Amino acid sequence: MIHLAELKQAADAWRNLETRTSSTHDLLVMALEEGDTSLEETLSQEVDALSKEINAREFQLILSGEHDTRNAILAIHAGAGGTESQDWAQMLLRMYLRWAEREGYSSRVLDISPGDEAGIKNAFINIEGKYAYGYLKADRGVHRLVRLSPFDSAHMRHTSFALVEVLPEADEKGDIVINSDDLRIDVYRASGHGGQAVQKNSTAVRITHLPSGIVVTCQNERSQFQNKEYAMKVLRARLMELEMKRRSEEQARLKGEHVSAEWGNQIRSYVLHPYKMVKDHRSSYETSDTSAVLDGDLNPLLEAYLLSTVGK
Repeated sequence: MIHLAELKQAADAWRNLETRTSSTHDLLVMALEEGDTSLEETLSQEVDALSKEINAREFQLILSGEHDTRNAILAIHAGAGGTESQDWAQMLLRMYLRWAEREGYSSRVLDISPGDEAGIKNAFINIEGKYAYGYLKADRGVHRLVRLSPFDSAHMRHTSFALVEVLPEADEKGDIVINSDDLRIDVYRASGHGGQAVQKNSTAVRITHLPSGIVVTCQNERSQFQNKEYAMKVLRARLMELEMKRRSEEQARLKGEHVSAEWGNQIRSYVLHPYKMVKDHRSSYETSDTSAVLDGDLNPLLEAYLLSTVGK
């Protein structure tokens, strides 16, 4: 029923565009026949608005994967390199939170592990909104930063890496069935930098899925109940990802294709020194406006990659 309602909504939107386009065309023809220039600005604005909406809806046709319309759970993991990579992971966290804000999506940090001196070791965030997963799936992979280190007294140039994972949020009722007997749930006190306890009560939750060995934690909320709820959300997404990988590998096996379960090299480089450039190595899209990208202006990069995959 939900899928049918979404299809009806999309069809209604296209019909509305058709009606608006037809009306604008008729008005334009009438104005030209009568030599009326008073509507020129109004018609120009409507044509621009229609063009933008049609382009946006045509692009959404690319996002037709099974889970593309869903919310996303995004995980960021600092790579090797200590404080440098942990600071880079925090920069990426801010970038995605700002992107969500720009797009009108709601976002929530589900769990975060602070770095030893600065930044973060890893973080999980939930981004809610239509096509959140469809867009963000373009960013899964290794992200590389080149800059003059703010942590190096000699101000040497450093290269840092972080891994971004993007999971579709699982439907609680239909996608994954979890047997409570398969779970081990531990509670403990939430911790901050250096591992010191920051709450007197045991509100942090660690859930281990025994059959798969997947472990998820959540300690960002003050309520044990909320932490458990969000940890379960991440666990369902992890289990759904396993199922998606299993299906993909089975299809590849039947087709005789080679499937690598490992992350490849970096998908994107962010260079802040000796020049400024963000380049996606898959689509070859690049921009010198690094500040805008790190402030959440990601759509040109996301869309360039998604467009590059059409027909592949």
